[in-house]
Amino acid sequence: MIALAAGLASQAGAQAQDAPIVQPGAPGEDVRQISAEEAVQIAANRFSDADVQFMRDMIIHHYQAVQMADLVAERTSTDDIVAVAGRINASQADEIAFMQGWLEERGQDAPDPANDPHAMHHDMDHGDGHESHSMMAGMATPEQMEELAQASGTEFDALFLELMIAHHDGAVVMVDALLDERGSAYDPVLFDFVNDVRSEQNSEIRRMSAVLAALSEDPRNGLSAGFRDAGEAISNLELIASLPKPTGFFDTENPAGLPPEITPEDSDEEVERRFGRRAPFLSFSNTDMAFAGDLLAVGNYHGFNLYRLGDNAPVLMSSVVCPGGQGDVSIVGDLLLVSVQDNRSRVDCGRQGVSEEVSEERFRGLRIFDISNPVAPRQVGQVQTCRGSHTHSVVSSDEDMIVVYNSGTSSIRDEEEMAGCVAGFPGDEETALFSIDVIEIPVANPAASRIVDSPRVFADDETGRIAGLWSGGDHGEGTQSTRRTDQCHDITVFPSLNLAAGACSGNGILLDISDPRAPERIDAVVDQGFAYWHSATFSNDGDTILFTDEWGGGGRPRCRAQDPSDWGANAIYAINDGQLEFEGYYKISSAQSEEENCVAHNGSIVPVPGRDVFVQSWYQGGISVLDFTDPANAFEIAYFDRGPIDPDVMVLGGYWSSYWYDGRIYGTEIVRGLDVFEMVPSDYLSENEIAAAALADQGQTFNPQQQLPVSWPDHPVVGLAYLDQLMRDDALPSDQAASLYDALGRAAEAVESEARDRQLARELRDLGRDLPDASEGSAAAHRITALSEVIDGVARSLR
Repeated sequence: MIALAAGLASQAGAQAQDAPIVQPGAPGEDVRQISAEEAVQIAANRFSDADVQFMRDMIIHHYQAVQMADLVAERTSTDDIVAVAGRINASQADEIAFMQGWLEERGQDAPDPANDPHAMHHDMDHGDGHESHSMMAGMATPEQMEELAQASGTEFDALFLELMIAHHDGAVVMVDALLDERGSAYDPVLFDFVNDVRSEQNSEIRRMSAVLAALSEDPRNGLSAGFRDAGEAISNLELIASLPKPTGFFDTENPAGLPPEITPEDSDEEVERRFGRRAPFLSFSNTDMAFAGDLLAVGNYHGFNLYRLGDNAPVLMSSVVCPGGQGDVSIVGDLLLVSVQDNRSRVDCGRQGVSEEVSEERFRGLRIFDISNPVAPRQVGQVQTCRGSHTHSVVSSDEDMIVVYNSGTSSIRDEEEMAGCVAGFPGDEETALFSIDVIEIPVANPAASRIVDSPRVFADDETGRIAGLWSGGDHGEGTQSTRRTDQCHDITVFPSLNLAAGACSGNGILLDISDPRAPERIDAVVDQGFAYWHSATFSNDGDTILFTDEWGGGGRPRCRAQDPSDWGANAIYAINDGQLEFEGYYKISSAQSEEENCVAHNGSIVPVPGRDVFVQSWYQGGISVLDFTDPANAFEIAYFDRGPIDPDVMVLGGYWSSYWYDGRIYGTEIVRGLDVFEMVPSDYLSENEIAAAALADQGQTFNPQQQLPVSWPDHPVVGLAYLDQLMRDDALPSDQAASLYDALGRAAEAVESEARDRQLARELRDLGRDLPDASEGSAAAHRITALSEVIDGVARSLR
């Protein structure tokens, strides 16, 4: 039996060896018989076509870096640039030789760009009709190479670093793309090489970014790190108060929120600090703010804090522990609304969280607190929603009812936990995606608050398909990959204009809210530079919208020297006949470090009459105040910035929100606390303009995502502010301006003393009648008209 089995096995083996090995062709082609050697070669996974193409492309990619480095000697006198070029020549030349050897050892053609002027073009064809080198990330165009060759001095230094940083970053992108290819980098030699390339390129990027930042004279560049003692840079602002987070709202053992530090064992030598990969939960992060009268509410992932405002620093009144995630806040009368999105949040504000998949104890939606006694706020209502509440917007309110738009951006809860919460897909009409929530809150009975509708504001106008806007992905080569539009992050309402602007992940949208319970989309736009449409702010008169892009989600450094100026920025759109028309971008000009999360974030209008001024948070990029009166040419007029929280590791920190309220700017600092600023006069903003902004009537309330009409009294200071603007633009003759300054100055003194002066009133009326005409529609024309109206009002008050 043993002999028979062995014989059968031998025959089976022989028959297996004799059986043909075939390779089918395309449909209709003949079958081809191949040898065992060919079959093994086809299936061998020692290296892939992608490996070969990567090495060929990277040789060309590296060689361009060598070409750029060769330009340095005759065009710069900067030692740091010479050092960069030296490192590139040494490392890239060695790596080119290694890659050529790797290819040749495996019987593959290897380009030799140094000795063959045509090598740059030999390996362009991938076999799919596309040219590989034109698609290689980070490579400079021929035009950019020519521009670099013609530059010298500081101009050369800056351009060289910008191009070389992009070039090195492109190499990292190529490595990541290769490692994402299934079956690629199987060869351990290649695997080690590509990881070394990524590590070396990233290290060089950091060094070059520091050199590039040092070329700028911006005081914000290179600030020293520290939790409480970081370096500071300030321009045209005064920091008048800086409050740490209240007790109970920070980890006493780790107040800066650092990831866990890894301590080396048994080492007496000083070594580089190392940290765990996971940072702490955002358990104590400060978030958004709301104001009403002299009350300030500061949201926090752990709950919220209430402050009393006065002439000095805000005074803490109460701290409310109610964990729930982002914790955006609004105040309406005696009610405080709080957004809750965290899946672990509890109905009872408990700190222990919820771990079950389905639980009656879970709360995700809008909490409602009675703060009539701000020392002891009480939870009086809740509205559960399918995707929680990331942000909300107070659309309308009266003594009976509050109407709120809710934006949920998180996962959809289990339908067993809340009926109607269907996950679905873009084509599923029942899905909880692709909608916003309209919530009614009865003022007398907040416990009866409820969702009254979930309108499909993203639907296709013609087909009605609910997923009618941006479907996700990039917009073409060299553009951002943008999130799908299935929710809004912020919806900013301007009820007096019956308009709302939605920053809705993949689109910016304009809504008609004439019927607050049934918003209708008027227009929608995409932007090739936007990754995630985050927030929106109208100009004072509502004819312009400033949208922000939260590229990187707020947790990444996106204001480095090498980052594009139109990514992670503001995009400003004019509203013309109900349509959004792009005007321009704005991004802070300072170069932030790798240890600072930075991108466009929350801000508000500074109510300077005659101008559109915006104060804005940039996380660890600090606070920036910009003028976008000319939306195509926005510019910065003030800023404040601190250095990184830690010199060696990035911590999610910086300013979440920066808002103007009642003459001051308040900024919630995620890790450090609450800061209060005042504007100071400068070449960009006069003392009169600052004083006029402080006189603005904003309704004695400020809620995020809600804009109320701003008005200014007929006060001489407001007239002087318009006069300053006209003189800044040379729109008035100097002698006429001098007469107006004199008369309005005397009028200000009279108003302050509550005096009457009929003669001065007649003088003002005469000066107002003599104001010149300006081009219709121009900024000067608007200011002259406004100045004339203020003068008339002041004259009436003096009679």
